[in-house]
Amino acid sequence: MHDERRRIEERVERLHNQRIKPALYAATAPFAVEAWQAPGEPVPFEEAAAASYAPFAMDTPWGPPWGTTWFRMRGQVPAEWAGRRVEAVIDLGFVGDWPGNQAEALVHLTDGTPLKAVNPLNQYVPIANPATGGEQIDYLVEAASNPDILANDFAGPTPLGDVLTAGDRPLYTFKRADLAVLDEEVFHLDLDIQVLRELMLELGEHDPRRHEIMHALDRAMDLLDLDDISGSAAAVREALKPVLSKPAHASAHIVSGVGHAHIDSAWLWPIRETKRKTSRTFSNVTALAEEYDDFVFACSQAQQYEWVRDNYPKVWARIQESVKKGQWAPVGGMWVEADGNLPGGEAVARQFIHGKRFFIEHFGIETKGVWLPDSFGYNAAYPQLAKLAGNEWFLTQKISWNQTNKFPHHTFWWEGIDGTRIFTHFPPVDTYNARFSGVEMARAVRNYQEKGGATRSLAPFGWGDGGGGPTREIMERARRLKDLEGSPRVEIEHPDAFFAKAREEYPDAPVWVGELYLELHRATYTTQARTKQGNRRSEHKLREAELWATTAALHAPGYVYPYEQLDRLWKTVLLHQFHDILPGSSIAWVHREAEAEYARVAGELEALTAEAVGALGAGETRVFNTSPFGRREVVRDGEIRFVEVSAGASAPVSDASPNDLVIVEDRALDNGIVRVELAEDGTLSSVYDRRAGREVLAGKGNLLRLHTDLPNYWDAWDVDKHYKNRYTDLLDASEITVVERDPLLGAIRVVRSFGKGSKITQTITLRADSPRIDFETEIDWHEAEKFLKAGFPIDIRAPHSSAEIAYGHIQRPTHTNTTWEAARFEVSGHRWVHIGEPGYGVAVINDSTYGHDISRTVREDGGTTTTVRLSLVRAPRVPDPEADQGKHRFTYALLPGASIEDAVAEGYALNLPLRVADAAGAPEPVVSVDGEGVTIEAVKLADDRSGDVVVRLYESRGGRAQGVLRPGFPLTGAQVTDLLERPLSEAELNDGAVRVELRPFQILTLRLARS
Repeated sequence: MHDERRRIEERVERLHNQRIKPALYAATAPFAVEAWQAPGEPVPFEEAAAASYAPFAMDTPWGPPWGTTWFRMRGQVPAEWAGRRVEAVIDLGFVGDWPGNQAEALVHLTDGTPLKAVNPLNQYVPIANPATGGEQIDYLVEAASNPDILANDFAGPTPLGDVLTAGDRPLYTFKRADLAVLDEEVFHLDLDIQVLRELMLELGEHDPRRHEIMHALDRAMDLLDLDDISGSAAAVREALKPVLSKPAHASAHIVSGVGHAHIDSAWLWPIRETKRKTSRTFSNVTALAEEYDDFVFACSQAQQYEWVRDNYPKVWARIQESVKKGQWAPVGGMWVEADGNLPGGEAVARQFIHGKRFFIEHFGIETKGVWLPDSFGYNAAYPQLAKLAGNEWFLTQKISWNQTNKFPHHTFWWEGIDGTRIFTHFPPVDTYNARFSGVEMARAVRNYQEKGGATRSLAPFGWGDGGGGPTREIMERARRLKDLEGSPRVEIEHPDAFFAKAREEYPDAPVWVGELYLELHRATYTTQARTKQGNRRSEHKLREAELWATTAALHAPGYVYPYEQLDRLWKTVLLHQFHDILPGSSIAWVHREAEAEYARVAGELEALTAEAVGALGAGETRVFNTSPFGRREVVRDGEIRFVEVSAGASAPVSDASPNDLVIVEDRALDNGIVRVELAEDGTLSSVYDRRAGREVLAGKGNLLRLHTDLPNYWDAWDVDKHYKNRYTDLLDASEITVVERDPLLGAIRVVRSFGKGSKITQTITLRADSPRIDFETEIDWHEAEKFLKAGFPIDIRAPHSSAEIAYGHIQRPTHTNTTWEAARFEVSGHRWVHIGEPGYGVAVINDSTYGHDISRTVREDGGTTTTVRLSLVRAPRVPDPEADQGKHRFTYALLPGASIEDAVAEGYALNLPLRVADAAGAPEPVVSVDGEGVTIEAVKLADDRSGDVVVRLYESRGGRAQGVLRPGFPLTGAQVTDLLERPLSEAELNDGAVRVELRPFQILTLRLARS
């Protein structure tokens, strides 16, 4: 047989695109359209309904950036359309090839009822099927003219990322607003040809099935009357039935399709726009559920549900009904899809607590899985935290974006730092916006790493980020692929059902131990430093407010624990941990608002804490220690004092005596524990540990290095390895001055100016009785496409580094033997990073940064230098041209002679400064604990308002630990609970105290009943 593939394939493509698709609508009639431009921010429906509208013609520009235009559309269904399927078709002037992040609209009835959204690939609104003819249609359409931030493919900065800089030039040209008759026979023919043609093109050129489909399509096209597409469509479909009805092979891969609409809670649009995006997409989803009874939609992020509940009650009611029918599946059990690395351990716990509770309270459903398709790597505490919240499975997608190494599994057991395992799946379709195309289905089979061990994978389908979610076209594709030769089988089902089947068929799935590190987007540990600082400060201020509010509730008559305020503030912080806000990858508007929100949160928490401390009464000046470790340190209260205070307690500001005092020289600080010397260029020339009798440094310490930083693509997200190749060391110090010369505290200020008017002022401080050297840093930053690091070359041969993560720490090799290790050239950590060799270690501590890198070299003298470098600030220009510009204030510290336990304690101390306040006396700490490694992370009253005290603690050193938890109040009982404070078992009591025994990094929640 002659090879006619090219002729046939080109014929089918042309007829499909140029004749069949344009025939989808058999008849049209234009709406009469009027418009009203809302001034400023979006307005309620009632205000828009009462506005004065002006006539509006098609092909007219509309929509300033971030504006809202309301359109009134009136029409009447022609009588001759009776018995036909009639719908509205609206094209706002959609642009580009991405169905999200551009113009979109929500269509309302005149009574305010939302009907359905209009999106680039979802332009219809159902009217009647069948129509009776003569129906009067009157719509109010809220259209958002959101700019397409990705239009220039991230090639350069744009002012469109903030309403303050975006201008007012209209962005879109309205193309179409019609009543239309959908030709259902042509609609289905279109889908038949799409599915067959795409399948054909993915099959091998020697596969008989490819040729069978090709010739069937060729013969079917012979039946297509080019002058009467509608009239001949049925015959064409009939000719294609034999190839569409052949069943899949018995061994065909099974794809579990789950409807999905990934909506970033903020990204290239502000939070206020996400509130509208959710309403639009959720309107689409509930409308689609009415049309397809086999449709199942998985939706995460309790915050988004709450927005719809509060702002769109009619859409909320439809969601509730869909949940009851089993077509809507709440998943994820988190307040938002948070970043996977940066939130602190207790914040991750609260993500689960608030998310799971929302779904339980509003739907009576306890979610079973963690749904995080799009975060930028995942810390190794997730398995334990997920299990403690009652989860059974974990899903993500993003690790497939790895720049260097292909992750070896799609279905596996993920083991965390404590040994907890959770069943995990990466969809091999390699997208969370699937549409069941031939390319996607072939990729899912080709990619699938578990061949021979398992047979099924999951595919989240639907357009995200304002694209409107799943569509009827995608559902029709799924129906055709349910059992089709040459394709994997597609089954629409709840993700819980998929995970149950996957686990049953693959119980001995392979195990991955430790973090899920994304070999991409490494700059998200650093970008938008003020946003990250706001998160860190908020987490610690929340801890402080809860502890002292609990103390006041126990000891101050009349004090009322601020449940509502703390709940609201936690949810604000959790929202801003979303995986495009906290990582710094959003537009300027988002980060401008985030900084303002963090300032508001800090103010409220400061007031709550002051109120709680004040409720304890007045009497003397005291220090309050929120840290889980006792402290002996220097504080300022008008004068510099040395204090001693137990963990979680307060003590009078008295003249406790340190063991050694600080000696200050022109370029040296010495407190008898360490001696710090500065070179003429302001770097550290020596840090001598007197206790160990050894020099700590193997080169210039606190070396500030400015790198050129232009990644290959995602500016705010990525730092590529080549950034290390071009740099300038900041060695010109315009000032080196002693600014504190006190027996308790010595400090030297170093000032540097550089670049495009940038300036760094650092105050290097050493305090009595402490080996910790602080670098209080102020930066006025005006660079572009630069990356600033602070390096400490340490004379230690460290085989690995340890970095704090949520509820523990992780070890990473310092060598680069393999591509997996080499790819970790920038990593994340929380309050500290530690390197050590047997008998000696050094920690670098911080109060607000997360990114760092570790490298090592062997010197000519045979010694090894292990260099720790903190990432301080960046200067990407996309998507926020002004990212990180302006002033920053933060502190990092060098801790010589540090064990892991020292690093943990000083990490808390730097981030939880002692509070000085007037108080009456010294109430008992709410709880105290003895036992090395047993660390208290949270103290609060139970959320059910029973008055029980909830304490969350963990093992922080990485070894087994035993201890005794002693309450500062009469104890009537104690229970071990899950994260949602539900009992798991009775705790072991002994003489009014609770005995605890923890495995390495184990998290334990105790509920303490008081009389």
